Amino acid sequence: MPVKSPHSFDTGIYFITFTNFKWIPLFRITNSYDLVYKWFDSLKANGHSILGYVIMPNHVHVLVGYITCKNSINTVVGNGKRFMAYDIVSRIQQMEDAGLQSLLEGGVLQSDRNKGQRHVVFEDSSDIKLCETYTFIQQKLDYIHSNPMNKKWSLVADMTDYVHSSARFYELGRPWLYQPQHVNDWIHQNGR
Repeated sequence: MPVKSPHSFDTGIYFITFTNFKWIPLFRITNSYDLVYKWFDSLKANGHSILGYVIMPNHVHVLVGYITCKNSINTVVGNGKRFMAYDIVSRIQQMEDAGLQSLLEGGVLQSDRNKGQRHVVFEDSSDIKLCETYTFIQQKLDYIHSNPMNKKWSLVADMTDYVHSSARFYELGRPWLYQPQHVNDWIHQNGR
């Protein structure tokens, strides 16, 4: 999958964004928020940390404390998207939503179809940025946490009320559904 930044194997905090195909709210339609949490668990099992996140109906923003390993951060994200895509398609098939299934099938480029791809669940590119300053990290956390309140989405009036976000953890000290690691603790442990 193409990405907007070069492959990186460097330990650090990365701001990652990926979007459902054509901005379709597939996470909401298929109730697939749990698949993102499952990916978070996989990241943690491989030594990485989830430092902040929001799972919107059609896209994800996450701050990952990435520890150098055999796979670049780009590969880690691409693999996560691939496995989420399989499960989302399976849920659409179980829902018997022929229109949505047809839309995702129709989005496959012929070159990808020749390689065996049958559906498009995510936009090709992921945005992956290394956060090189504490100010930048804080800006990204603020952006992540305020996303559900954005006029475009208007999902909640208070960021701490959105359950698929780490805002409540940072603002009130209590997570909703998923326990992230505080960014300050990660920086202290990893010296970055």
